Parts: sequence; C-alpha cells; structure tokens
Amino acid sequence: MENKLPKNWVETEFKELTAFVIGGDWGKDLEFEFDVDSEIVSCIRGSEIKNWERDKGSTASIRKIKSASLEKRALVEGDILLEISGGGPDQPVGRTIYIDEEALDVNIDCKKVCTNFLRMVRLYDNLDKKFIKHYLDSFYLSGEILKYQGGSNNLRNLKYKEFETIKIPLPPLAEQQRIVTKLDELFGHLDTLKTRLNHIPQILKNFRQAVLTQAVTGKLTEEWRVGKDLEEWEETTLEHLVLFAGNGLSKRSGEGEDLTVLRLADFKNGIRVFGNERKIQLTEKERIKYTLNNNDLLIIRVNGSVDLAGLFILYNNEGIKEAFCDHFIRLTVDSERIIPLYLTYISNNGDGRLYLKNSLSTSAGQNTINQKSVKGLSINLPSLEEQTEIVKRVEHLFAKAEAIEAQYQSLKTKIDSLPQAILAKAFKGELVAQLDTDGSAAMLLEEIQKMKASLRGTKQSVKRKKK
Repeated sequence: MENKLPKNWVETEFKELTAFVIGGDWGKDLEFEFDVDSEIVSCIRGSEIKNWERDKGSTASIRKIKSASLEKRALVEGDILLEISGGGPDQPVGRTIYIDEEALDVNIDCKKVCTNFLRMVRLYDNLDKKFIKHYLDSFYLSGEILKYQGGSNNLRNLKYKEFETIKIPLPPLAEQQRIVTKLDELFGHLDTLKTRLNHIPQILKNFRQAVLTQAVTGKLTEEWRVGKDLEEWEETTLEHLVLFAGNGLSKRSGEGEDLTVLRLADFKNGIRVFGNERKIQLTEKERIKYTLNNNDLLIIRVNGSVDLAGLFILYNNEGIKEAFCDHFIRLTVDSERIIPLYLTYISNNGDGRLYLKNSLSTSAGQNTINQKSVKGLSINLPSLEEQTEIVKRVEHLFAKAEAIEAQYQSLKTKIDSLPQAILAKAFKGELVAQLDTDGSAAMLLEEIQKMKASLRGTKQSVKRKKK
C-alpha cells in the first residue's frame, strides 16, 4: 500500500526536476604542458565527501581542463554532485555534495568542477535545491540506493538512467524552504552534540593513562600506605623476576596431535578472541614445551608496527590447552614477587613502554625485540600486598571507564541513526506545518514543464540556425 502524500504535495520522478546533468572531468595534471585552451581548476573528488561540511573542498585536487569543457562543467551555487562510481562493500555509491557559497569561496581563484566519478546535477530554479539534496541523502540512508548499484563488489557504479526515475515527494516551495530551515537547525544541533561526544574516547584514554601512571609511581595507593608497615619499593629489573623465558614455535606443520598455536590475530587489544585459530600437529615434547599456562605473559617479539612490537599480553587459558608461535616470547614470572597483571601496567605504559620501543631493532620493515632487552626492563617493585591493592584499584577504575564507554557507544549509535529518522519525518510532511497559503506543488511541476518546453524550443532554434 502506497503512503498517502501530505496535503498539496505531489510525487514526481527525479529526472523531471533536473534542468541539466553532466559528468565530471578529471582533466590533466599541472605537470603537463600548459596551453591557452586550458584553465586551472579545483577538481572535487569522491574522497572529499566524508569531510565535506568541515573542509568544503579545500582538499580538492588542482588540475587543468579544456576551456570548452569548463564552460559546461563549472559549478555554481545550488549544484548537487552525485557519486556515480567508487564505493565498496560497506559504502554504496550515491552520496551527495551540495555546492554552496562557502564552497565556491574556498580556493576562490580557481573555478570548481567535479571528477568523472561524480555527476553534476543542476535543478530548476523554482525548487529549493537543498530540499532535493536532503531527499537524495534520505534515499541513500534508507538503503534503497542498493537497488541501483552495478559493477563489482570493490568498485560500484550507480545505474543513473534507472536512478533518475526514483520518485520524490514534493511539497510547495514555501514548505520546502521551511523544511530545509528546520533540517539545518536540527542538523546543526546534532553536529554540536557529535563534536562534544567525539571528545569522550580521548578523555577516557587520558583517564586510563593517568590511572596507570599513578599506579606504577605509587600515587594511587599513597593514602592507603599511611599507617601500614610495608616494605620499601625495590628497584630491580625484570631479569630477576623471570622464572622462564622462551620464543614460540617456528614450524607451520608437522606430525602428532592437533593443537591451536596462537598468533597475534588471535588477540584484539590484548584480549583473546576466538573463531580464526590455526591448528598444528605437535609432538608430545613440543606440546610440553610450548603449551601456555594461566598467567603466562606473551610479548610480541616481531611486528611491522612499532606500536605493537614489544607489547605484553597477559594470557588466561580458562582450561584450554594452546601453544604459541614464534612471533611471541613467553615469560613466566615469580608470582610471589610480582603479579603478572601489575607487570603489564609497567611494560605497556610510560617509561616501561618507552624503554621497550627504544629496544626494538628494525630490518626489512619488521620490528623485533629479544629476550635480553625484555629482561632489562627496569621495575620499581612494591610489596605483593601493595601490588594487590594497586591491581584492585586499577581494575575498579577501569570498570567505571568501561561503563562510561558503553554508554558512549550506545549514545553514539542512537545519534548516528538520528539523521535518517529526521529526514524520514521531513519527507512524510511531519517536520513542519502545512499552510494553505503555500499553494500546491502541482503548480511547480506545471512551471517546470513550461521551462522544459521553452528550453527544447531554444535548442531547436539554435540547431536550425547552425544548419
């Protein structure tokens, strides 16, 4: 059953509202020899779409195109750029850019065009062009755009001839303008809220870092220590706390019993993840040597990223028998002197992390750390009792941070879905009031038909003169 249109609205195909449509022109690089028939332009690409509202095309590519091409393609205020090629599995084509005065003022000495991965759409002047842009965005967000996709999974194309037949609900011009004003107001509030919300992950990151810094410097338990008969903190190195150290299994196949051999892909942010394990057949001797135990520490021995190489991961086996590959060093520490989790606070943050990073050797794009360097890590060691208290406090504070992060993610999901909900409401006629004084949108379509007829007559007259 079709949705009933609001009073004085009409429904029409997108192509009935377009006065002029043309593909973009990528032109030539400035290094090519300049000729008098070319002009330097700012060429807007699909990559500008994501941050368009912030950058307004300041990142566009400076190119040169033929003057004859520019004459037809130079952008003016109110033009809509429609993405017709690009995209991917998680990003269909069909996104839009609205050319406003602010965008035209960016790089003001250059005229603006779009690349051939976009199509320029120019609407009739008796429409609020931003209203149509908003509808195209609503259509995109609804997922309906997928019906108009072609090409491969990694390079999608918009079937424009089919797309231009989509039906657009059209109110009278005055109501279009009120809707656009209301949408601008609501989206302005949303942008402000998003900006504030985007600060939260960094705030939480800074909070966690501050907690860990206080943990390993003694500030976190400063008041707790008052009146207690505790040992002084001991300055030592990790070498004096290690019971066992060894690199992982280097072979990729063999004979014996199947056993999961962990790789870095089996961890995410230091947490064991399941579903993509690799099993290798190991002999009994290999199983004894490489099977991990609860509270073992895995150090990333080799990795292409400086930020990952040398990181400590606390392993909890939860009753599962697993081995580890040679991309790791396994440490077993004296748990009567140091709590393994407390050791990760020292090694993965602050001065400890800086020492391990500086101990990396780099070759052929891989960063490597050896056991000797790991064991040289300096440690300021409190009593086991104080370590226990530090771990308890850190975990308590981290749990609060995780609760805030969960609330943030929930709120972010809701806010991210709001534009689609607001636009859907707008195009059902539920965002602003309908006024009898607005007239009927049918009159707009009549005017457009007259303009089309006039344009056809002008083109035929030009053709006859040329003949």
